[in-house]
Amino acid sequence: MNEARPPLSGHTRVVGVIGDPVAHSLSPTLHNAAFAALGLDWVYVALPVPRGRGADAVAAVPALGLAGFNVTMPHKEDVAGACDELTADAAALRSVNTVVALPDGRTLGDSTDGPGFLDALADEAIAVAGQPVLVLGAGGAARAVVLALGRAGAEVTVAARRPDAAQSAAALAPDARALALVAADPSGFTVVVNATPLGMSGGDPLPVDPGSFHGGQSVVDLVYHPPDTPLLTAARAQGAQAVNGLGMLLHQAARSFRLWTDEDAPLDAMRAAAAAALAAR
Repeated sequence: MNEARPPLSGHTRVVGVIGDPVAHSLSPTLHNAAFAALGLDWVYVALPVPRGRGADAVAAVPALGLAGFNVTMPHKEDVAGACDELTADAAALRSVNTVVALPDGRTLGDSTDGPGFLDALADEAIAVAGQPVLVLGAGGAARAVVLALGRAGAEVTVAARRPDAAQSAAALAPDARALALVAADPSGFTVVVNATPLGMSGGDPLPVDPGSFHGGQSVVDLVYHPPDTPLLTAARAQGAQAVNGLGMLLHQAARSFRLWTDEDAPLDAMRAAAAAALAAR
């Protein structure tokens, strides 16, 4: 691998991430490390786009000659409505996290979050086909996870504070159930996925009773910073496998990388860059 990227020039391909705010994003670190590792003449930048201007950013792709961009809050739904084409995942979710410039000047919107989540589970040898899986939360990340789990053959249950949101998310997976979060008992599930912000810090209430975790379970928290949340600490203390969200972050980025460059992403280089950046925060 060549870890010294070519100097920027008029031939450098440009991608980035739009959001409001976006300066905190780890994506430039991940992708620029990948470009350097493969010696690609590409650069990835953070693009602050005000709320409500996501569609304008999509329209700018062909005008500026961008290869595409990633999308974070609050633009995912607006961008989905502005792309010329959507993949099956993006259409089902009405949410886009990756825009790709097509050769004919049109734009394709995709959602790599769900497949990236499954890739991360595979890294940890966590099987979901035919297994009961509890997803806590019904926001954008939870919906992407539910859709991916359903397609992978998991028996999905969604628990959220708002029953209507839980029902809407559950509709994305075949025969999925919906529960109120207060009624969720994780003890009967092989895999538990926390897609809520609850438990990010020591002062937060946990989304479920941690005493219900046990050996033989895998507990996944989509939070990646801090790397060991109170929920994961509690799960590990009960004998469960505890996994944070860094793998999902890496793999959704790797899938975006391949969509733009048609190259396999150098995951080791991306993982090392992410670890260094998070350690410095």
